[in-house]
Amino acid sequence: MTIILTNDDGIDAPGIQALLQAVEGKAIMVAPQGQLSGCGHQVTAHSPIHVDRRSEFEYAVGGTPADCVRIALHHVCAKPDLVLSGINAGGNLGVDVYISGTVAAVREAAMHGIPGIAISHRIKRPLEIDWDVATRWTSRVLADLLNREPKSGCFWNVNLPHLAPGSAEPEIVFCQPSTQPLPVVYRMEGEYFYYAGEYGARDRAAGTDVDVCFEGNIAVTEISL
Repeated sequence: MTIILTNDDGIDAPGIQALLQAVEGKAIMVAPQGQLSGCGHQVTAHSPIHVDRRSEFEYAVGGTPADCVRIALHHVCAKPDLVLSGINAGGNLGVDVYISGTVAAVREAAMHGIPGIAISHRIKRPLEIDWDVATRWTSRVLADLLNREPKSGCFWNVNLPHLAPGSAEPEIVFCQPSTQPLPVVYRMEGEYFYYAGEYGARDRAAGTDVDVCFEGNIAVTEISL
């Protein structure tokens, strides 16, 4: 199996290294040169994109996650079996999929007929992400999802919970994505507005991915184009 790995936290982020440890097969890393969280499905069409080939299997791209997938599919590996994006440091639940560069990468793959899985890790402060645990949970999820027949025009969005050390292993729960908005709260200072919404205070209907992940389980949703 040939797998393209990407993210929106940048090629040097610990999450993509954790993802690399979770996969089996030939992995090719095609990821942004730097941090691009929240860029959504932005693409670069009116300026050049710099690509630094660091090794035979690592490409640092001066563009967005969607750019990375486009370049990967058309210039690095024309027919990979799978595109994996993550592991993102921060949740991408519910309506976050419209904002997330992590999710945009696998949406771009789905547009080209390639199966994709986006993987994110909720942050619940003051806890720190244990990337070894994230790798173990990701391996569990991949073992399940890769045994399922991929649907054309669909991709998977996975969100890992943030649990205290010593907690019981989370369950994998297939659920529907929340459609409730993020908190829209701004702090005003003169002519400037500073976003001050609290991610953990968002609304969550019972049984949706936000609720499942916030309750301590692994939320898996199937997203259609």
